[in-house]
Amino acid sequence: MSTTGLAGRSVIVTGAGSGIGRATALAFAAEGARVLVADLNAEGAEKVVEEIAAAGGTAVAVTGDLSEQAVVDRVTATAVEQFGGVDVLVNNAGIMDRMSAAGEVGDAEWERVIRVNLTAPFLLTRAVLPHMLEAGKGAIVNTASEASLRGSAAGAAYTASKHGIAGLTKSLAVTYRNKGIRANAIAPGGTKTAIAVDADRDALGPQVLASYMGNVGSAAEAEEQAAAILFLASDAASNINGAILPVDNGWSAV
Repeated sequence: MSTTGLAGRSVIVTGAGSGIGRATALAFAAEGARVLVADLNAEGAEKVVEEIAAAGGTAVAVTGDLSEQAVVDRVTATAVEQFGGVDVLVNNAGIMDRMSAAGEVGDAEWERVIRVNLTAPFLLTRAVLPHMLEAGKGAIVNTASEASLRGSAAGAAYTASKHGIAGLTKSLAVTYRNKGIRANAIAPGGTKTAIAVDADRDALGPQVLASYMGNVGSAAEAEEQAAAILFLASDAASNINGAILPVDNGWSAV
């Protein structure tokens, strides 16, 4: 019998059409949670919903760019209408930068990475908070990164965005801890997903950062990251709040 306390709860997982998000959506559904699968890719999102349904679970897909307020509103409204509220929010969707150093980052790269990786999680968090406050409980789990702990794991834009996610997580934890809402984050190291880095190897950023990549160690499976997210959202982590948990095979300890 499951001890996570997640059965019957309403869960939003972003970036759930593939990678860590897909593994997370499947893990919550296996615990009996009702899952809203949010992703930019409609085909991927619908496939995950079908996987959950085939296993006897409950899920619905909402597709669109979560950096747009209208999409955020649709995700939140769908979860409330279909599942009666929002018990858990997993802000997982994100994109990589080009490993660019600060002097090499163009406006478009900077603005897109910050918008997707930091502004979108903020917008969705802001949208679900009234529902969690009304219920007097809730759990938010963000996907940060090794780049939220150090300056040597990605380019300037991605590193800034993930440091921002760590700060947002801690701010939420402090502000809402007496309202029954917890906020934590995982900081994944290298993980086997479909996210690729389109880096210019002749640029300064990739040249400098390459020397640090030997510390990554073996890459994690997406399911290993999902297990950590599930734990932080579960009743087993009821007194864990404001934590940034490395899931990185010891990379952060090197």
